[in-house]
Amino acid sequence: MAASGRKKSTTGVTAARRPEVRLPPLVPWDGDGLEPDGDYDGVRFDGTDLTDASGRGARFMDCALDGCALDRAELARARFIDAVLTGVRGVGTDLAEASLRDVEVVDARLGGVQLHGAVLERVVVRGGKIDYLNLRKARLKDVVFEGSVLSEPDFGDAHLVRVEFRDCVLKRADFSSARMESVDLRTVAELDIARGVDRLAGAVISPVQLMELAPAFAAQIGVRVEA
Repeated sequence: MAASGRKKSTTGVTAARRPEVRLPPLVPWDGDGLEPDGDYDGVRFDGTDLTDASGRGARFMDCALDGCALDRAELARARFIDAVLTGVRGVGTDLAEASLRDVEVVDARLGGVQLHGAVLERVVVRGGKIDYLNLRKARLKDVVFEGSVLSEPDFGDAHLVRVEFRDCVLKRADFSSARMESVDLRTVAELDIARGVDRLAGAVISPVQLMELAPAFAAQIGVRVEA
């Protein structure tokens, strides 16, 4: 895997480094479920039903998960390295304190995903819809959300470094106590911040977004706006 170089835009915002995952020939997975602390290397999970699977602490390296069901899958502290997850779906997937490095997530349909305390580095989330994404106290570095719908995502107390939201929909986002460095929100299609508008220092927004957020900014500093 080779990561692309970082570029700096004319606004001075450093672009995120994207993963360039090149998977080797993969072996189809023919096992039954997952194992805690399991080691999965060069495996393709094709339409595998991992509902209620217990893979806590497992390692997935050079793997592909295509169309897998992840309902209530226990993957806390799991490690995904050079992996591609396409069309995964499920509710209540537990990825607390997991590590994702050089990972692509494409067209996911997930709800209530627990990623609190997780570490994401060089990750692209492209397309799909994720409801109630819990990223509290997570660390995101070189992460891109592209064309995704994120409904009520929780970035509370998270640390975001070189994170881009491109053509995304952010509904009722919570940035309470978040820390940001080079976070690009300019091309968000719908920017709806429920909490934490005061934590946008380190982010860049567009002039239109500034006007839309003006009432929230005014309220934050105690300014009343009346005609």
